[in-house]
Amino acid sequence: MRVIASILFIIIIPSPGSSYEMGDRVLSYTLKNGLRILMVERHLSPTVSFYIRHRVGAVDESEGRTGTAHLLEHMLFKGTKTIGTKNYHEEHKILKLIADTGRKLDFEKMKGERANKGRVQALSERMEILQKKHKKWFLENEIDRLYVENGGDNVNASTGHDLTTYHVSLPSNKIELWARIEADRMTSPVFREFYSERNVVMEERKQRIESEPEGQLYEQFLAAAYIAHPYRRPVLGWPSDMKFLSLDYTETFFKRYHAPNNTIIAVVGDIDPADTLNIIKKYFGAIPRRHLNPSHITEEPPQTGERLVDVVSDANPQIIIGYHKPAMPAYDDYVFDVMESILSKGRTSRFYKVLIEEKTLAESVHAVNGLPAAKYNNIFAIFAKPRHPHSSAELESAIYDEIEKLKTKTVPEKELQKVKNQIKADFIRSLNTNSGLANLLSYFEATTGSYQYITDHIKVVELVTSDDIARVAKKYLTSDNRTVAKLVHKN
Repeated sequence: MRVIASILFIIIIPSPGSSYEMGDRVLSYTLKNGLRILMVERHLSPTVSFYIRHRVGAVDESEGRTGTAHLLEHMLFKGTKTIGTKNYHEEHKILKLIADTGRKLDFEKMKGERANKGRVQALSERMEILQKKHKKWFLENEIDRLYVENGGDNVNASTGHDLTTYHVSLPSNKIELWARIEADRMTSPVFREFYSERNVVMEERKQRIESEPEGQLYEQFLAAAYIAHPYRRPVLGWPSDMKFLSLDYTETFFKRYHAPNNTIIAVVGDIDPADTLNIIKKYFGAIPRRHLNPSHITEEPPQTGERLVDVVSDANPQIIIGYHKPAMPAYDDYVFDVMESILSKGRTSRFYKVLIEEKTLAESVHAVNGLPAAKYNNIFAIFAKPRHPHSSAELESAIYDEIEKLKTKTVPEKELQKVKNQIKADFIRSLNTNSGLANLLSYFEATTGSYQYITDHIKVVELVTSDDIARVAKKYLTSDNRTVAKLVHKN
């Protein structure tokens, strides 16, 4: 495993120094407007991968407006003043009427039972007419079409609690096309079909959470584990917020957070760095930086007792067990990375050998370090499904037995080194593609403040000892610091 890991790293990121050093392969720049750029030149294929990370997510939303960051992600695929429009001057007139009607309709609906039903009906009918008129002035999915027709792959976006991400891979002769599209998306997006897309997102929530017992369980788990910190919010938003998400607030949210000085761009692949930097400066350099008012994020108070949640469902039983812990790059977070692998990485892990093979208590069981996100103190979680005829209680007890072993029994050096080698090999493998490297560079720059976490991770994991594991397990994996959520059958 050591040999394989070393070979992989030399192939992926050759360096005259340590085989785990990024060295000068990453070229980093900060434009005058604060835009952070990371580039790696790799001529493995005539392609380039681009990742844009905005340091904004669900934690940054105002109370009562949960789901805005995710809806904004959808809206930024709707085109711009020059992409997707047939005649923006005429289109803008219709958009103003739609926005005005939407505000009035939402205001009336917010009254609930006191709403004027006749007014709601009249405004709804007017909205439908305006939306039909609007369709003749724009082209749907024009950004996607431009990318796909020019050889684009992996065109997608995601929103989390900490970050919003847009990424694509393109032929290396399409760098300027990418810059043109993305700079336009950062400066002049048009929020077409806002109200109909809001309905689409609400339907997405029904499919992913309300109709999925696992989604319900995870949502309730986070809501119980966090009583103050906004990590308790679902990224999609709470239903009562989602149905009244405001166009005005969404536009303000975009202007506030999608600023160049709140953005990281990673470019990896078949590039000439000087030429690529000039293209980025040409299209992104003139975007004005914005004053970023750091929003106060409520800290989660220390947990002082176990929290238990039951979600009643017809689905098969399952459990989520979580413990609060520090976020990266705290040293203890690295220890949890090692602990995660000891417990559940592969068929030689403790959970697999004991709970699945020997005792046949579980259909599946695995640990995950760092939920639901990484910027703030987060959770070490264990997901488990009991195997019939065993109960959730039996499986839960067996999981705690394995956790106690981490506290009281020294992890053999051979097992510890095997796990470290697995972590290194997996981490290195994730850098093997242009997309994988661009992903991690931008992610760690956005969450920890430095892409060098890639190098540090390998080094620090090697320092973790058996004593560290016992210390961290005793400190954090306690019943008072534990939240347990279970799917249980209806009586």
